[in-house]
Amino acid sequence: MRGSSDSAGKQPSDEGFPVASLILARSHRSAVLAFYNFARFADDIADSPHFSSQEKLERLTDLEAALIDTGSPQPKVSALHAVNERFGTGVAEAYALLQAFKQDAFHSRYNDWDDLIDYCRLSANPVGRFLLRIHKESHTANGPADALCTTLQILNHLQDLSSDKKRLNRVYIPATWISKIGGEAIFFDPSQLAPRRQIIDAVLDRITDLLHVAASLPNHLSNPRLRAQSIATLDLARSLHRKLRVHDPLIQRVSASKLQAGFAFLKGLAGSLNYTFNRDASLVAATVAGSHSSFQVAMRSLDQERRRAIYAVYSVCRRMDDIADGGMPAHEKRRFLDEWRREIDAIHKSPRSPVGRELQRAAANFNLPTYEFHTLLDGMETDCSDQVRLESEDDLERYTRQVAGSVGALSIYIFGLPQETRFAIELGKTLQLVNILRDIDEDAKLDRVYVPLSRLSQAGLADAPAHVLIADPRFCSLCEGLAAEASCGFARADEALSRIDRTAVKPAILMMENYRRILGRLQARGWRTRGDKLRLKTFDRLYLLGRAMGAA
Repeated sequence: MRGSSDSAGKQPSDEGFPVASLILARSHRSAVLAFYNFARFADDIADSPHFSSQEKLERLTDLEAALIDTGSPQPKVSALHAVNERFGTGVAEAYALLQAFKQDAFHSRYNDWDDLIDYCRLSANPVGRFLLRIHKESHTANGPADALCTTLQILNHLQDLSSDKKRLNRVYIPATWISKIGGEAIFFDPSQLAPRRQIIDAVLDRITDLLHVAASLPNHLSNPRLRAQSIATLDLARSLHRKLRVHDPLIQRVSASKLQAGFAFLKGLAGSLNYTFNRDASLVAATVAGSHSSFQVAMRSLDQERRRAIYAVYSVCRRMDDIADGGMPAHEKRRFLDEWRREIDAIHKSPRSPVGRELQRAAANFNLPTYEFHTLLDGMETDCSDQVRLESEDDLERYTRQVAGSVGALSIYIFGLPQETRFAIELGKTLQLVNILRDIDEDAKLDRVYVPLSRLSQAGLADAPAHVLIADPRFCSLCEGLAAEASCGFARADEALSRIDRTAVKPAILMMENYRRILGRLQARGWRTRGDKLRLKTFDRLYLLGRAMGAA
């Protein structure tokens, strides 16, 4: 509900998301308006440039006292009391909002993600709880509704980055995240797009997880009008999320268009009639489709149930990888990975996320070894460090086993050949060597070097910043060594395939051919002038598509 710093006099129609829309029944709409008017009044006090922090606190404390006094003559308070008397809700949620507004009077920075989420629990989630309660909805909707409200709040923070900072000196992006790129002076410098983009994208990655949890909200709602509004609001949130991926909110105000709002309204009306399809499967499939990964051709060659399972495995890998590569401090990354550890531990019980529920189905259908997910997480934790160096050959072996061998092991279970786990692990490790060679420059920007320090020492290189190491001519010979190892790995895989049902492992063969082509292009280009990240061309993809359509 928190508006921008120029929110005085704001009306429901001025908000970025639906407030008391015509979708709701008239009796509910009037109740929502009473709640909104109270919140807007309190918010304007907290955001006023004319009051000192102490004056804001005093006015909000007076409003809090009026809220507790059922005989208060204050019109906005008395209207809310009438709502509370009729529906049994409103006052408690408004009281929670006041705590957030009082916090705004004195607190202008949030240290980490937990601090921001705690603020949203007071400033946003009570709005959703109020809507659920006046519609007499089940408590099972609370979690998805909280996720949606938190999403809307943080999207609003991103929209208002500039105005919040200039007019109120408030910054809602976690301070430790901004410190990682050099502080607010860099973050708010219009010319510093790249470091700012890194932080904004990290926030949007967290919102992706929230949106996934929120996606199930309509299925929990019995009131068709509230269900319609939730569908429309979700659609608008996704639209804004996509726009913020592309546009810099510090340079321009990013918002959904009227046309998008109109389409969202129509989607809400249509969806209110029947919203019981499997959102989990569709969300996971959308993650795969939006990744533009070279894995897609291979995954699509599977039958429906195996494809659904491999999509779930790919999606969780994507989420973990985004965390490890994100712009957050290392300790935050590890905490987010720990959340995935808990989700993996819950896949045989009650996972919380769509990806977790799809993994639950895959694990049940294909007997997936869940310890492989933890092995993968161990490797991702290595990538969470601000500087990545591998000491020895054993460390390189361990790392490739963790981040790629684990995916191979999970995949071979889905292909129906668990007895070929050794082949899958070794092929995964070979593919990871190609990844390391392909991503040398990209990894160096994150101060990551995966060539072991023991090899660097043998080449006469001492540890140094990654960009210095990879620029040394002696590093080229080390790349040639890794490439030779990858070639040998492909040869061993070819030999193993002579005794394996090639049709069953068609996706693995397609991926192997994909990476073998990439390795060949890398070797042909050489290691001195690497340039941009090498990607396969249209001809290569057509070749792989042909392989997928025909016999492997």
